[in-house]
Amino acid sequence: MGFFKAYDMRGTFGSDFDLSTVEKVGRSLPKVVASGKWLVGRDCRLTSEAVRDALVRGLSRSGAEVLDIGLCTTPMVYFFTAETGADASVMVTASHNPPSDNGLKVSKRGAMPVGYADGLDMVERLVSADSDPVSAPDAGASVRETSAKWVGEYVKWMKERAPDFSNLRYAVDCSNGMASILAKELFPGAIIINDVLDGGFPAHSPNPLKAEAREQAAALVREHSLDCAVIFDGDADRCMFVDERGGFVQPDYLVPVVAKGAAAMAGESLAGAKIIHDVRTSRGAISAIEAMGAEAVMVPVGHAFAKPALRGSGAICGGELAGHYYFRDFHCCDSGVLAALMVLGEVARAKREGRSFGEMMKPVSSVYANSGELNFKVEDKDAAMVRMLEAAGRRFPREISRSEIDGVRVEYAQGWFNVRKSNTEAYLRLIVECKDKDTLSDWVSVLKNACLPMTA
Repeated sequence: MGFFKAYDMRGTFGSDFDLSTVEKVGRSLPKVVASGKWLVGRDCRLTSEAVRDALVRGLSRSGAEVLDIGLCTTPMVYFFTAETGADASVMVTASHNPPSDNGLKVSKRGAMPVGYADGLDMVERLVSADSDPVSAPDAGASVRETSAKWVGEYVKWMKERAPDFSNLRYAVDCSNGMASILAKELFPGAIIINDVLDGGFPAHSPNPLKAEAREQAAALVREHSLDCAVIFDGDADRCMFVDERGGFVQPDYLVPVVAKGAAAMAGESLAGAKIIHDVRTSRGAISAIEAMGAEAVMVPVGHAFAKPALRGSGAICGGELAGHYYFRDFHCCDSGVLAALMVLGEVARAKREGRSFGEMMKPVSSVYANSGELNFKVEDKDAAMVRMLEAAGRRFPREISRSEIDGVRVEYAQGWFNVRKSNTEAYLRLIVECKDKDTLSDWVSVLKNACLPMTA
């Protein structure tokens, strides 16, 4: 797949894109998204400073005024895009991708996302047609860089909304990424690890969906008998948790937990509130949302869909299997740090009631057997999806309903499955959930065999 993705621009530096590409993107963005003031931030990846410089040269050549907030988390760019009234913004990051990658996340006024379907397609065409020479490395406009000021304002906003979790014994793993600039201020009393910024990510992958990225935090929890640990991805727009035994807490299970924290933060009741979730979300989480008197609203995967859905529905918050959590009171954007604060507050509440994190999660996590997301490389994804649906039609019980807002989610009395094409990687993605492990094993086997020929 190329540099231009469904939600952003991202790829391997020097292979999928280079500094020339970035400058041309900078020259094109004001023509497509907005002229005027652009806010720019960057993560700590080894190429991010050079990418930022090339981007600024391009933006400046197109007449944009650039405000650089320096090293920051991706949610900080969203937050200050809205707070400063900027016309648009770019975060230089590849989020949870490997160290060799980098990219650009674009937002317009109000921190609304700009994806391929609403602007990046036009940017790609302009970049392809741009034959003008690129600037010399020292030809960029003067850029103000006041990261300490922005970090201070952001920390103050978060502290004012943080719940009390002073009774917890917990750890925070910053993954050598951007959560490092906030962790000591926002997570007092925590055992904090990997909090030195290093774009090579020496401790482990910056993607906490990978088991190896959670091993260090899990071992710390077991060694010190902690209540839990939170692991952030590279740009801190996502967070993941392990419980008191070091067991992974699947992120979609936490959507109702985050919702409780979001309602408490807003001083509102969840009765009648709307909470968004993606098409991969567990029935256990959906049932928990409904049990609180709230309405669960299903949306496609990805921030380019979740943020407009949150605004359009008036939902108080939402979340995804991938560990993104969105908040109405955070300009309808995602924040890994804010989500972590909300979850820690609810774990602290459970501890005061004599329950562990794992016990708190049982009503959600123990009801169904869940496969987690399975990824397959298939040459013809559409044909593979057809084969899987046909096999399900032959082998599975009577279908209750289906949704086709993102791939296909098929519901049965005994469970459900969703199969969809990835918008960011060359994969067909499958998730299956059933009432018991034996049924789950059977359904996964049927769908995997139908997907052949493939390599996992």
